[in-house]
Amino acid sequence: MKVLVLNCGSSSVKFQVIETSLEMIEADTDRTLARGGVEKIGLSDSRLTLDVEGRKPYQEISEILEHRAAVERILKILVHPEHGVLADVSEIEAVGHRMVHGGEKFASSVLITPEVEAGIEECVVLAPLHNPHNLRGLRAARGLLPNVPHIAVFDTAFHQSMPARAYIYALPYDLYLRHGIRRYGFHGTSHRYVAIRTARLLGRKLDEMKIITCHLGNGCSMAAVARGRSVDTTMGFTPLEGLVMGTRCGDLDPAILPWVMAMEELTLAQLNAMLNKHSGLYGMSGVSSDMREIEAACERGSRRAQLAMEVFCYRITKYIGAYAAAMGGVDAITFTGGIGENSVKVRAMAIAPLTFLGAELDGERNTHAPRGKECVISRDGSRVVVAVVPTNEERVIARDTVRVLGGVMPSFAAPETAAPR
Repeated sequence: MKVLVLNCGSSSVKFQVIETSLEMIEADTDRTLARGGVEKIGLSDSRLTLDVEGRKPYQEISEILEHRAAVERILKILVHPEHGVLADVSEIEAVGHRMVHGGEKFASSVLITPEVEAGIEECVVLAPLHNPHNLRGLRAARGLLPNVPHIAVFDTAFHQSMPARAYIYALPYDLYLRHGIRRYGFHGTSHRYVAIRTARLLGRKLDEMKIITCHLGNGCSMAAVARGRSVDTTMGFTPLEGLVMGTRCGDLDPAILPWVMAMEELTLAQLNAMLNKHSGLYGMSGVSSDMREIEAACERGSRRAQLAMEVFCYRITKYIGAYAAAMGGVDAITFTGGIGENSVKVRAMAIAPLTFLGAELDGERNTHAPRGKECVISRDGSRVVVAVVPTNEERVIARDTVRVLGGVMPSFAAPETAAPR
């Protein structure tokens, strides 16, 4: 089955075409036929890119004013006689859509029906910056591909297995009952994929392992995965909680917020911008939100960049310790995402204090970890294995699309640990 995977943002559409099936999933032989995206939707210089293995990357600049036009251009390039990978659009048998927020309504990937679409719409209040664009992409694709099934894959679904003690905030309980204020967690598709690949890399059964997955990029989160299920994660009601990120602050004392609002005379919009766009690595270092530039500034002797690096890594170390305690031990710690996969220094700094836990990094393996490859970077004999696993959320979306259509998609709901109503 050839699945078109779509990830739609406010001004972009990322896509992949993946050939997969239940048999190919089991054998781990599914193939990415093409990948690319449309950027700067709504402008006269929108950019379409297409990457096909073994070919020179293709790019074109043209005016693309809205999401339907973007999806239409994607379909045209996929069947282009010179650049495409499909003979006809009819080769696309299903479309898998990334949906950021499924609230408590969706604990698994699902076939999109009118009822499901209405449920996603209801979750817009929880993710006003993401779900509307996801829905816009869905409606564009469905208009152009009306005769194939469309599947929703939620970032939040994997974390629906968290027990209530991990997701309930110590606020008046009515806020949870009335507004659904609780920890939801994000990056679930990535955490799930990385946990599965870690077990496969180590030749062990996932349902017998305790794994801490560290998704470190411009947005950062960690998850405690016990026996294949998420039992805790660092992001919360929004993606702002938890680790230090590129421009997001992560954990802080909530009393800071009204104090800063009063002292700086900020509006709610200005406060939100400060927390999400002007904090994190960028806010601390004054240099950049990009870890590569932070590391370069450290080498030039910038004390603020060094401090930003230390705070970033310390928060990772602290959460590893917390999640090891929450799970009653840990078998593996896995790094993924742009920083996790590529920053030798971050991995070394985050793991260095954890020898007491049994995590011993091999300096040579860490330094020379192959880019884009799954590998172990801990010493032989380390009680806790440390690994690097490149994430592939699009492959998970394609696989879930096949599983839903095959009737074998598991749910991550854990009713035995649900909060009382």
